[in-house]
Amino acid sequence: MKAIWNGAIGFGLVNIPVKIYSATETTKLDLDMLDKSDYSNIKFKRVNESTGKEVKWENIVKGYLMDDKYIVLDEEDYEAASPEKTKILSIDQFVQESEVDSVYFENPYFLEPQKNGENAYRLLLNALLETGMAGIGTFVLRDSEAIGMIRPYNDEILVLNRLRFDQEIRDYKDLKIPAQKAPKPAELKMAVSLIKQLSQEFDPAMYKDTYSDELMKIIKQKAKGKNIKAKKTEPAKEGKVIDLMAQLKASLQNSKSKSAS
Repeated sequence: MKAIWNGAIGFGLVNIPVKIYSATETTKLDLDMLDKSDYSNIKFKRVNESTGKEVKWENIVKGYLMDDKYIVLDEEDYEAASPEKTKILSIDQFVQESEVDSVYFENPYFLEPQKNGENAYRLLLNALLETGMAGIGTFVLRDSEAIGMIRPYNDEILVLNRLRFDQEIRDYKDLKIPAQKAPKPAELKMAVSLIKQLSQEFDPAMYKDTYSDELMKIIKQKAKGKNIKAKKTEPAKEGKVIDLMAQLKASLQNSKSKSAS
């Protein structure tokens, strides 16, 4: 793993030096983009629009267009905007994790204590475990401010979840949501029964990215010259009246059959 942020967690007057590591990795297949005519690889280049010449990464800077003129920023400018937040994630409040709606969650990161920060790290971890709380604060990551939620993970490490700002969540009022109309009592009762029948403790290990595996099987078959035909599935038709009771009964019966087997 490679650290993507070096700094400290501000816990009251206690500073805990930490490193941040990405906690996830993709399982998607690495597919290349090709020219359909001859399957040549498509290359993306950073080109100067005036000269048409390619520009190396080390010669690229970022700027903001203001009054038809670019104001170029460097590393010192980013730190000057909020110097404390580039190095310290100060916990502003502690909340119940259940209070934070999942719509706000972004990426998770592992937190590793740096030298001389081990005791304070363990103290915060144990205090959060005992109280069942999570710490919320803001910091600067990759040139932009982020909200971070610090919480225990597997009772042995601190994990940082990046959260979205409230202003980033779109207003859903323009969506065509059905009018408030109570469902039929019999349908509701059966739907509740189906939920209870399928209820169990969440186990993330039972969910695997099988699509990539299946796609790799097809790639290997095509490599051997085999033709692949996909099974046809009927999409849901708009405007078709659905017999909810019939579907719920079939769902319950199907669920019972699976449980029995």
